[in-house]
Amino acid sequence: MSNGPTVAIAHDYLTQRGGAERVVLSLMKAFPGAPVHTTLYDPEGTYPEFADADIRTSPLNRIGVLRRDHRLALPLLAPASSRMHIDADVVVASSSGWAHGFRTTGRTVVYCHNPARWLYQTDEYLGGPAWRSPLGPPVLALRPLLRRWDRRAADGVDVYLANSRVVQQRIEATYGRDAELLPPPHGMDASAPREPVPELADWDTGYALVVSRLLPYKNVDAVIEAVRGTGRRLVVVGHGPEEARLRATLPDHVRLLGGLGDAQLRSTYAGAGVLVAASHEDFGLAPLEAAAFGVPTIALRGGGFLETVVEGRTGLFFDRADAPSIAAALALSERHDWHSDTMRTRAEQFGESRFIDRIRSVALGDGQSERGMDRYAP
Repeated sequence: MSNGPTVAIAHDYLTQRGGAERVVLSLMKAFPGAPVHTTLYDPEGTYPEFADADIRTSPLNRIGVLRRDHRLALPLLAPASSRMHIDADVVVASSSGWAHGFRTTGRTVVYCHNPARWLYQTDEYLGGPAWRSPLGPPVLALRPLLRRWDRRAADGVDVYLANSRVVQQRIEATYGRDAELLPPPHGMDASAPREPVPELADWDTGYALVVSRLLPYKNVDAVIEAVRGTGRRLVVVGHGPEEARLRATLPDHVRLLGGLGDAQLRSTYAGAGVLVAASHEDFGLAPLEAAAFGVPTIALRGGGFLETVVEGRTGLFFDRADAPSIAAALALSERHDWHSDTMRTRAEQFGESRFIDRIRSVALGDGQSERGMDRYAP
């Protein structure tokens, strides 16, 4: 890229494994050699591929407890983000609330996963009324100041890209900005090597599967309650602040695996009979990952799942994130006639090469928005 503009990548924090971090890995493929700027970086907590990248962090990264739990850094992240100075012609920022505020003299393209959920969907983020959460009072106290900071940061962005139609609408409502729709890549290659998971060595295939961060709004507890007392086998893959509470009353036929490497995650997807997605998501990534393995999804009807799950063909919906609704959808899924080729074809529509081509075009070149994203429609 020496003959073109210099490009840098920005991301809020690299402390966990999730869809947003997978987007950064795709951005690294789109812009080889581009440095990655972030407030916090925990090599043990996120994907190992970042070890080979040029990661540049804020001074907050010197504080180990903040690397291990970025939520503790909330009062410090706005000033830390404002002090991140990036020397590049183009900054491509993967942002859920902070990286869009990093400073640069160049052009900024923001791939927005959601306007800051803790500022604009506070109760949902905390899993209930804010005053009931230990994080609630500090979040509410800081919210007016952080909203002003957030709006100023948004005003400095040159181009917004939205990962879903829901987020596209939120960007317009929150910032008054138009954003092109560019769904993220699912990033799960079903043909890549797999590694057995020791905790599942004595289990046959066909179990229900949850792949999710363990946060209140993900409703993993409701999925566990849906199978409690039924003997239906359930595997939960993920880490988060809800982990200890969930483990405390886990039935014998439910396995909570924590985080897995990609090779083990591929093996876990391949052995599943159905994916359960019970959270309020801005983009429904996990159903596409499951579809790449020919595995159907039962999902909460709403948000990003409406964009990635094709009802009756790649999954079924339930209308409430409670145990009876999830249990009923699981029973319906068992009786449904699924076709794995249909699901794999759907996953291919959201492949990584499509994402890389478009993000490079927007960042480097044509300045044109690609409207009419019918290719992603069911």
